[in-house]
Amino acid sequence: MTLPDWEVFAVAVPAVLLAGISKGGFGSGAAFAGASILALVVPPGQALGIMLPLLMLIDVSTLRPYWKRWSWVDANRLLWGGVPGVAIGAALYSVADADLFRLLIGGICLAFIGWQMSLRAGLLRPSQRPMPGWAGIVAGVVAGFTSFVSHAGGPPAAVYLLSRRLDKTQFQATTVLVFWAYNVVKFVPYAFLGIFTVETLVFDLILAPVALFGAWLGVRAHRVVPEGLFFGITYVLLAVTGSKLIWDALT
Repeated sequence: MTLPDWEVFAVAVPAVLLAGISKGGFGSGAAFAGASILALVVPPGQALGIMLPLLMLIDVSTLRPYWKRWSWVDANRLLWGGVPGVAIGAALYSVADADLFRLLIGGICLAFIGWQMSLRAGLLRPSQRPMPGWAGIVAGVVAGFTSFVSHAGGPPAAVYLLSRRLDKTQFQATTVLVFWAYNVVKFVPYAFLGIFTVETLVFDLILAPVALFGAWLGVRAHRVVPEGLFFGITYVLLAVTGSKLIWDALT
């Protein structure tokens, strides 16, 4: 770690808590903010390595309520595309330096904000007709890649799934299944590339209760915290984080 451990934990605890709350109560759309915030204080590879086992733990804790309630056809298409997307991300990681990943993670943060704000302003609208099957595979490739480099595969997958006119439960269950599978697939190249270390795994053991508490808190917060307030705070954090990462990468 590049900072004393207590300073890293001061950032890691709220970052992991935010990821758990997002996945547990707000559709996981902003869960990748945890890795982005953590990348402010540790190298991007370490941030990804710390967050993946914690995201997998949160996945397991939220998978059961949605078991077999997903759209298997749409999940299957996203999964077929996601595997080569993860492979592309792994190939890039093996040749890129940390600053490129800071730039990618920062750019994805700002692109995510732009996409969400455009949807809310009505500048972009989900397709009125279901996208064809091949579009799901293409969306899966993009989602797999962005999931590998920043744990941010949600927007590409959502673009496809929103066009499929799934009901709320099917949509949520499909995303839970798809990103649980993506995280399992990512685990192998992460290990092969040396992203996991003894230090990151020790951090994970310490932060595991925080991740589970965040998921539990998210389920409760879903009932009492307005979605707009939660995402408004998250967008501000992502805007600051993304801008800082891009600045660090270019200077």
